Amino acid sequence: MSSESWRRALVLGGTRSGKSELAERLLADEPMVRYVATGRRSATDPEWTRRIEVHRARRPATWTTEEVGDDPWRLPSLLAEADPGEAILVEDIGTWVGAVLTAAEATGSRPPTARMSDDLGAAVRACPARLVLVSPEVGLAPVPLTPMGRAFVDALGATNMALAAACDAAVLVVAGLPVPLKGTL
Repeated sequence: MSSESWRRALVLGGTRSGKSELAERLLADEPMVRYVATGRRSATDPEWTRRIEVHRARRPATWTTEEVGDDPWRLPSLLAEADPGEAILVEDIGTWVGAVLTAAEATGSRPPTARMSDDLGAAVRACPARLVLVSPEVGLAPVPLTPMGRAFVDALGATNMALAAACDAAVLVVAGLPVPLKGTL
């Protein structure tokens, strides 16, 4: 499904919408893909571990995995320093935003919403590799009742907008169906 009409694509969708599967299909023709996992492993959450294993089992053996969950600020530099001949799939921006906010909360810092969206958007624009980013769409959900929940929604919304502006193509996946938003996949 790889196309020359795009180099950077954003795949948005709700939980269990099919966004990950679509993102993987977009790079299915690439000989090698670097899968960048943004989630942190958990020794105390077996359901989360099962989700990670389902994603891992679906990936072709030629794909490599790089995890940035323990050091989320490594993602922008990883993208900006990528090789022009490689293909990268980032799964997912929501867990990346959560990791950045958690790190800020642990140090008592204000959530770095503007820095997050600006730095990642710039890194995506500078990324020389073929790139697919997967992110949850939060704009269709109710406003969270907690300050941290609102900070997450605000940060992810700003980051998604920055990524959509930086990408050649964007699609929203609803019930497994891609709805084009920008460009052609």
